[in-house]
Amino acid sequence: VQLVESGGGLVQAGGSLRLSCAASGRTIGNYRMAWFRQAPGKEREFVASITSVGSTYYADSVKGRFTISRDNAKNTAYLQMNSLNAGDTAVYYCQSRLGASVAWGQGTQVTVSS
Repeated sequence: VQLVESGGGLVQAGGSLRLSCAASGRTIGNYRMAWFRQAPGKEREFVASITSVGSTYYADSVKGRFTISRDNAKNTAYLQMNSLNAGDTAVYYCQSRLGASVAWGQGTQVTVSS
């Protein structure tokens, strides 16, 4: 699976962005899809995931503000981010997982100005 993220950018605190993760090479219907992020000087951290049957999981820091979703017909996963704050500034990475097979996208930068 090849993954390409898009939708990042510069946004003011309190604003919203929607990230997209377009997959190619395989259909992702059976894959668990997830978003991670990495801020400067910090380790990559889990943000949200969605299983093949639509169960969702979120990091406590984004719960209630971010929503992960998927459109299997478009072979794409999404991350809707609302009420953004400076702490959300990071490079956001998409991940697909099926068993031991894991793939990552190249990342998209999200910068929140206060």
